[in-house]
Amino acid sequence: MRITHDHQLCTIRTASAVRVVRSSGSLQVLLTPPLPPTPKIAAMASGAGSSIVVVEDDQSVREMLCAVLVAEGHQVTSFPDGEQATAGSELEGAGLVILDVGLPEMSGFDVCRRLRRTDPTVPVLMLTARHAVTDKVEGLDAGADDYLVKPFALDELLARVRALVRRSRGQVKPGVDRVVVLDDLEVDLDVRQARRGDRRLDLTRIEFDLLWLLVSNSPIVLRRELIHDHIWGYDQDHMSNSLEVFVSQLRRKTEVGGGRRLIHTVRGVGYVARVEPDRPASSRLS
Repeated sequence: MRITHDHQLCTIRTASAVRVVRSSGSLQVLLTPPLPPTPKIAAMASGAGSSIVVVEDDQSVREMLCAVLVAEGHQVTSFPDGEQATAGSELEGAGLVILDVGLPEMSGFDVCRRLRRTDPTVPVLMLTARHAVTDKVEGLDAGADDYLVKPFALDELLARVRALVRRSRGQVKPGVDRVVVLDDLEVDLDVRQARRGDRRLDLTRIEFDLLWLLVSNSPIVLRRELIHDHIWGYDQDHMSNSLEVFVSQLRRKTEVGGGRRLIHTVRGVGYVARVEPDRPASSRLS
């Protein structure tokens, strides 16, 4: 594969295909008939970018993603299935993993779970044609940081990529309290651990970030837009329910064993972490 790159045009040239991804300042993608399957494509572009791994079994989608990401200045490695993606060490330590759910043999959920056992910090963006909330819950519970339903706009994909990469590089400002306590919940930013009483909570990266944001700002009510911007780096589409899914997961994990609810919904506004009088579980409406 040979790559040419200048300010006006970026193309990936192969033996019989050209992908035009940026011309005259606008984003364009031209897909010619796909090439014979290749087990791995490594695309390198000039400029400072992140190392991104794409795992997608649909070759036309995989090559389109590679072309678009290379045009954005990233270094891209792609795999057509989970077995090949997990055979080496490319996933570990990547700046971002873009992972299709419907992979052959080993599903995207399984790939994500395996990755999380060895690297709990690398951002994972899952792509799927499944719209059901249960599928989104399974993906987020497997350790994904974000979830994008096909078909999607390229601008939305790139916005999420930029946000996840930016967050993975981010640092907490000096002077911020490193340990916060609310009731019997303790959240330690340095070691990225949370405990409820004597029980350690098993949290994904996004779950921990959300819990830290809420508890460290207690008892301030945080608007949904602020939470989206802080956690994902952009305000998600109003039809997205990723935030609700993560809040539900946090409540389930923090309330195991009958623990008092600490994360509350403020209807029409957002969420807040605070101690409120105990209520029977059957009366909890938010």
